[in-house]
Amino acid sequence: MTPADRIDYTRAVRCLQTIPASTNTRQGVKTRFDEFQACHIDLTNQVHQVGHFLAWHRHFLTLYAKAMREECGYQGPATYWDWSRDADSSLPMASSPIFDDVTGFGGNGVPGTYTPPPTTGGPGFPGGFPGFPQPTSTIPGQPAPTGFPTFPGFPGGGSSQGCVSTGPFNTTKVNLGPGTAIGEHCLVRGFNEGMKASLTSSNVRVVMSQTTFESFRTTLENGGRGVAGMGLHGGGHAVVGGELLDPFSSPGDPLFYLHHGNLDRIWWEWQMVDPTNRLYALSGPTTQTPPFTNITLDFKMPFTSIAQPLAVREVMDIESEPSCFQY
Repeated sequence: MTPADRIDYTRAVRCLQTIPASTNTRQGVKTRFDEFQACHIDLTNQVHQVGHFLAWHRHFLTLYAKAMREECGYQGPATYWDWSRDADSSLPMASSPIFDDVTGFGGNGVPGTYTPPPTTGGPGFPGGFPGFPQPTSTIPGQPAPTGFPTFPGFPGGGSSQGCVSTGPFNTTKVNLGPGTAIGEHCLVRGFNEGMKASLTSSNVRVVMSQTTFESFRTTLENGGRGVAGMGLHGGGHAVVGGELLDPFSSPGDPLFYLHHGNLDRIWWEWQMVDPTNRLYALSGPTTQTPPFTNITLDFKMPFTSIAQPLAVREVMDIESEPSCFQY
């Protein structure tokens, strides 16, 4: 992206953070940006550790980019953060251009400027994410608020360092989170340099070497044998920390969309290694908990208020509708 495109991208994000939500039926939602975050919060336990993890996030990103273009006038490309370039570098992660104060997303949080809500513990995140406290909230039927929980394998528990004070989001007010809590707070980040090892090109090669979709999706989402650190998915969340480390409310940090954009790019590259056999390759359960059903291409993925349910097969080829983009 050109510097002008980068600046216009963050302008469009700030636009989504200010224009009113299209529906006011979800408690705590005030803006269009909130609607996307709320969708992820409400569906977290339905779209992680399942066969449609990658497909759901691919369409989620498509819907977000569509809103940026149609509602905020963004004309540049939907994009991604190739964090392996930064992870392979000897420079600290904070020096990455993605954190530039003018053409990027601003830097780290300031220690001591944010106090998370009290935690109440919980039964853990079902379906293979041990170590996640179950967030709770004031939403009927949802569990109580907690601080920023952690992805599996993250040493020392969650990190919520402080409010971002530089860059285009230094005055951003996040209306949802942490977890499923509702309440205005600053954008929180807490960089963890030790997580760089999770995002190296070596780890990308291990993921790309998987020969079945089942091993590819689980290695990409969870790490595993031959993968350093937390792996690509968890590592990208953890290296930034704060809001992005929260498995529920992570889309409160606009970097969520660039992190998952890179995961999607890696999936597409894996598909294109053998498109005849991989373009529509799919496996895994449709739920985190029993009774388990194997996913099919006809499985309808939910998107709450931001879009109608969509069959997995509709997003497998990014060059056709409704995706219509290229990496």
